Amino acid sequence: MKIRLKMFLVVLPLIIVSLLLAETASYFNAVNGVTRLARQLLGFKLGELEKYTENQWALLVENELTNRPDMVEAVKKAVEHYGRSIILSDTEIIFAVDKHGNLTIASSDPGLLLDEKDGLLKILSEENQGLQTAVIGGEKRIFQFFYFAPFDSFFIISEKENVFYRDAQKIAFQTIITLSAALAAAVALLLLITGFFTSPLRRIVQAMNNIIETSDLSARVEVEYRDETGVLAQTFNMMTEELNRAYGQIKKYAFDAVLAGKKEERIRHIFQKYVPNDVIEKFFASPEKMLIGDNRKLSILFSDIRSFTTISEGMAPDDLVNSLNRYFSGQVDIIYNRNGIVDKYIGDAIMAFWGAPEKHEDDALQSVMSGLEMIDAVEVFNNNQRKLGKCEFQIGIGLNYGEVTVGNIGSERKMDYTLIGDAVNLASRMEGLTKTYHSGILISESLFEELRKNSPNAGLNYRLLDTVAVKGKTRGVRIFTVKKTLSPAEQKAWPVHNQGMKLYYTRSFREAAEKFKETLGILPGDFNAENLLKRCVDYASNPPPANWDGVEIMKTK
Repeated sequence: MKIRLKMFLVVLPLIIVSLLLAETASYFNAVNGVTRLARQLLGFKLGELEKYTENQWALLVENELTNRPDMVEAVKKAVEHYGRSIILSDTEIIFAVDKHGNLTIASSDPGLLLDEKDGLLKILSEENQGLQTAVIGGEKRIFQFFYFAPFDSFFIISEKENVFYRDAQKIAFQTIITLSAALAAAVALLLLITGFFTSPLRRIVQAMNNIIETSDLSARVEVEYRDETGVLAQTFNMMTEELNRAYGQIKKYAFDAVLAGKKEERIRHIFQKYVPNDVIEKFFASPEKMLIGDNRKLSILFSDIRSFTTISEGMAPDDLVNSLNRYFSGQVDIIYNRNGIVDKYIGDAIMAFWGAPEKHEDDALQSVMSGLEMIDAVEVFNNNQRKLGKCEFQIGIGLNYGEVTVGNIGSERKMDYTLIGDAVNLASRMEGLTKTYHSGILISESLFEELRKNSPNAGLNYRLLDTVAVKGKTRGVRIFTVKKTLSPAEQKAWPVHNQGMKLYYTRSFREAAEKFKETLGILPGDFNAENLLKRCVDYASNPPPANWDGVEIMKTK
């Protein structure tokens, strides 16, 4: 808000309030005076009318003529004539009504309507003195009255309300005009005064804007007055002199900062190829904390190209590198688009994880969706390989969800942002089991439970394949394969297969065998259904020990 406007907001209300108070006092004094005179004049005429009426009646009484109707009527005519003589305006009326509201005397017809009589008689019966207001002849009128007993009538002298207060209304109109003119003059004068006081400040602001636009710190402001504005102008000139001297140093520091920034940007760009960007940001923010590990639950993915040694032996080195680069490019883009972090390349394998350094509620779901999309991406990659006459790739993907230690592991000379722990090893074993179970993707029981808890509406389809204990472990882990979309045959077969697995784990081997036979009827040659059918037939004839828990000991590395 500008200073000039602030001065307006402070001074103008004071002027307005002062003018309003003065004009209001003048208005009310004038109105009260005019109204008092009008009321006194109306009361005076009413008093004169009452005296005249009483004098006329006294003549009848003295001459003992009150019993003659013609003489009484003559007196009424005389009073009526007198009333006309004291009327000062065309809208003023003098009339008399009896206690039933019937007109007995009138200087002119007041036009009293039937529905107006009750209101008028109520006012008259209260016998209040002073000005009264009532609707007479369809118009609001001001009146005074007196009761004259010999005629049994109320004598009324009235005037239209707008005529009675006409002089007061003129005064109000003149007051408004005077107040408006005074306000206009005050605003104009205030504009001149505020403009005079703020002009030095405006020139200082203009000089500052010129410096901002032109970066010319040699600009100076003329010191016009020996007051606060003059001190401000002098201080401004001193400030620009100091800034001009410091400007050279600032430019030097800025140039050095730009060089440092470009160097940092180059470092970031190089290390983003090796370390996740979030990790780089944390390193620059707190370098001293980067060697501290953190225990947290993550989703881990391992992906491996099947029979890569055989593929590499059949391809020229440059073709192999070119194919790998295109393969990795598509796979890594999927992982990053799903908020994952590529931990490392292990030959032809990829290790990735979700949940560090930033954790998200849907990390588990994003990891599985990445795995499914990576399998789809390989189909697109292979279509291109066939067009180029190159070898196709087949991959296996294993995923696990569990607690690991994550952080920059190594020394100050060489470190990796990576994971360690049993959950990492199990994810690697899951990838290895994809060959055993002839499945493109396998997920662990812990990941399955995490998906069922936090992503129940993800639209994924699961098939329980087995319970295994990988090398080095005795505790069994249930393994599942997963798909986003099932074929019509799979839509029928997978629920039947899962029912067979429930029967299998309850040692109902014959019933389970029937379910696996039904699965094979829908999916002929299905490896997992055939494998489980053989087990059920064998266990039906040779039951496992009483402590059997369905675990298969695997030799996969």
